[in-house]
Amino acid sequence: MSSKHRVVVLKIIAGELSITAAAAEYGVSRQYLHKLLARYRTEGLDGLDARSRAPLTRPHAVTDRVRDRVIELRRALTAAGTDAGPVTIAWHLRQEGLTAPSTSTIRRILHTAGLIIPEPRKRPKSSYTRFEAAQPNETWQSDFTHWRLADDTDVEILNWLDDHSRILLSCTVHHPVTGKNVVDTFLNCVDTYGPPASTLTDNGRVYTARHSGARNEFEYVIAALGIRQKNGAPNHPQTQGKIERFHQTLKRWLAARPRAVTIIELQTQLDTFQEHYNTARPHRAHGTTPAIAYAASPKALPAGTRPDAVHYRVRHDHVGTNGKISFRRAARMHHLGVGVAHRGAPVLLIADETTVTVVHQHTGEILATNTIDPTKTYWRNTQKEPGRWPSSSSN
Repeated sequence: MSSKHRVVVLKIIAGELSITAAAAEYGVSRQYLHKLLARYRTEGLDGLDARSRAPLTRPHAVTDRVRDRVIELRRALTAAGTDAGPVTIAWHLRQEGLTAPSTSTIRRILHTAGLIIPEPRKRPKSSYTRFEAAQPNETWQSDFTHWRLADDTDVEILNWLDDHSRILLSCTVHHPVTGKNVVDTFLNCVDTYGPPASTLTDNGRVYTARHSGARNEFEYVIAALGIRQKNGAPNHPQTQGKIERFHQTLKRWLAARPRAVTIIELQTQLDTFQEHYNTARPHRAHGTTPAIAYAASPKALPAGTRPDAVHYRVRHDHVGTNGKISFRRAARMHHLGVGVAHRGAPVLLIADETTVTVVHQHTGEILATNTIDPTKTYWRNTQKEPGRWPSSSSN
């Protein structure tokens, strides 16, 4: 372009063309030709060279401080085994009171610094059919994954994750995971967060026994609480994709730390991770921490559940020889009437604020429902008509 400028200006100076004729012949405006002539008079031919169109000032340019902090955060987060992508880095910048550039700008900074490792081409995101629960507690996902202690002992980490907010509800280590562990951790989550409307798991035996035509303890419990159970199709882990992806995040974090020597030490690490995961890092799904996303919306409840009946206590027991079960509440002992026909039966007691439900552990049958009355020592089985008990019973 600078050679064209020189030709047209020299022709005007030599009198070969007028400004009007030169503008028509070379396709430039008369105003621009006047500018070129002015530059020629003050700077000579060098003044006709092409000049940058960039603005003299760039108020939105990334400062050296922000650029350096982006690189520092990338290295620090990677070393800590946590997410270090542009979205997370931008979140941390805002938490520090800095102006965060766009994620594409952060990506360019990382690429220039040699901190982005090229990955193989992946399946395009547009090809996935994504699902996310609309409310917290609408669906809880659960699964467990393997980990090894320092002496190579294989242990299993059991997790419960809220599908909507991605809050990590529970993260516990076991050797190995049993059906009782699933029930106990689930009910601890219910006590803390209220009951979910549904659960989503794979078809592992700790979650379901229906592949053998039966029910396990977890299935009895959620049925008694009115919670819908959903299981992924066999050999199709994408159904539980969120918790499968979560396991990668968990293991990357653990791998950045010394291997725990004992289960107790590993549980301490998991407790630290849970706090960090829920409150100290944004999740891409919402651009904020899971704890904030969980608190931001009304919670779903199981179908037909009263909003005030959200805390449950569960206990394993056997029906006594007299057809009763002792039950302690608020430091006072009460006695639940079940019936002598069920003496010796292994049962689960599921108590909320108003009712105790007695469920047979082997059959899932509800043997008794007892209304909680703090003023009375004996709570009768409301499934039976009141009246005289058989003489063989001490009821």
